[in-house]
Amino acid sequence: MPELTDIRYIREIMAKHGFQTSKALGQNFLINPSVCPKMAEYGNAKSGFGILEIGTGIGVLTKELACRADKVIAIELDQALFPILKETLSEFDNINIIHGDAMKYDLKNLIQQEFSGLQVAVCANLPYYITSPLIMRLLEEQLPVKTITVMIQKEAAQRLCAPVGSREAGAVTIAVNYYGKAVKLFDVSRGSFLPAPNVDSAVIQIQKYAENPWHVQDEALFFRMIKAGFSQRRKQLAGVLAGAFAISKSEMHVIFDQAGLSPSVRIESLSMQELVNLSDQFIRGC
Repeated sequence: MPELTDIRYIREIMAKHGFQTSKALGQNFLINPSVCPKMAEYGNAKSGFGILEIGTGIGVLTKELACRADKVIAIELDQALFPILKETLSEFDNINIIHGDAMKYDLKNLIQQEFSGLQVAVCANLPYYITSPLIMRLLEEQLPVKTITVMIQKEAAQRLCAPVGSREAGAVTIAVNYYGKAVKLFDVSRGSFLPAPNVDSAVIQIQKYAENPWHVQDEALFFRMIKAGFSQRRKQLAGVLAGAFAISKSEMHVIFDQAGLSPSVRIESLSMQELVNLSDQFIRGC
């Protein structure tokens, strides 16, 4: 079997099966042979683990995962890739490729059915257009997943891994930090893909907390507050939240005072603990 990162082979197998990459699905196939082995090693692809992959391409990462882990379940939306994958992954009997949309698939049930007796990790080269919603789905559904190792757009990686309380952080940064710790592992240049995208990428890993250290009284209110605050991040937070929650500014100032915060503070400057405290005080003040 030729190397799956060989440009000539990629073009030959695509032509053989009449396949063309789709911009709408964010299909950019890896041609840098060093990337996927590193991803698999970082991503807990090893004995005792089952790996959930989202989006297969022609199977470059899938192959590396299957060489190391006990089992790989991959969800692929583009059914036109299946004849190619049948050929490129024919030597493996520990791979199950499922046709479906990862944003709609019952992931919790899938993990329960497919990975009994195994620890579970996610490892994937994510299409840019679903990066944030898919990562949030993986976190919010409290799946029994140890780590989430994904390749995403470099700019998104910087935002996800930014320190809470920095100008680079956003609402998704807070959300990720609520469930785990995000670290950037390594960069991947745009020239590592065929066709080459217009931006560089990076591989990050979210290490989920064994026990969540942030004990908010109302998660829904906490995330509503975060979303509202970052929607107008350059404005004074008390005024933003007063408008978002239909509370008078004077009442909101009392809430901020009891939380030990100035009403003029901006959300991007607050630490995780300060955000949790404000959310809890918000409940008591309302």
